[in-house]
Amino acid sequence: MITLSKKLKMQNEGCGDTDKSSSKRIFIRDKLLVKEVQEMDQNLPNTCKTKFSNPNILHEFTIVITPDEGYWRGGKFVFSISVPEEYNMAPPKVKCQTKLWHPNINENGDICLSLLRQNSIDGLGWAPTRKLKDVIWGLNSLFTDLLNFDDPLNIEAAEMYQKNKTLFREKVRDYVYQYARR
Repeated sequence: MITLSKKLKMQNEGCGDTDKSSSKRIFIRDKLLVKEVQEMDQNLPNTCKTKFSNPNILHEFTIVITPDEGYWRGGKFVFSISVPEEYNMAPPKVKCQTKLWHPNINENGDICLSLLRQNSIDGLGWAPTRKLKDVIWGLNSLFTDLLNFDDPLNIEAAEMYQKNKTLFREKVRDYVYQYARR
């Protein structure tokens, strides 16, 4: 964190003649992230861990979720998070890197979670008042209480759950065993 703070201070002092609107927007994002990442790390659910491949780049990181209850218990699920320049006016981009059988996450890693949408029909979409910790808690909740079979992204998984919960559970366990074993 200290190195990023120093980097931000140097950027602020020596802006030069570069594209000021773009560098100012990046500067605002990076400044917000310094504070938010510290807050996020202090308030993570015990089933989540963040991983920064470069401690100086806070706008790209991964989160690893290891559910301790529910259908996906025993699995290890990796999500990549990329925070755009327009942050906090625009939500982070999140992709599931682990293949899994889930009604709200398709096999390509796309995620159906209201707070990741710029405009959401239910009014629970992204707002500038939201923070990265909200995203992490939302992703974690997809494995427990935010599980939504009524508005699925993976329709086949949701239909399987509705028709045969035992078969659904078996398919989830197969995917966990095959792709997400700890």
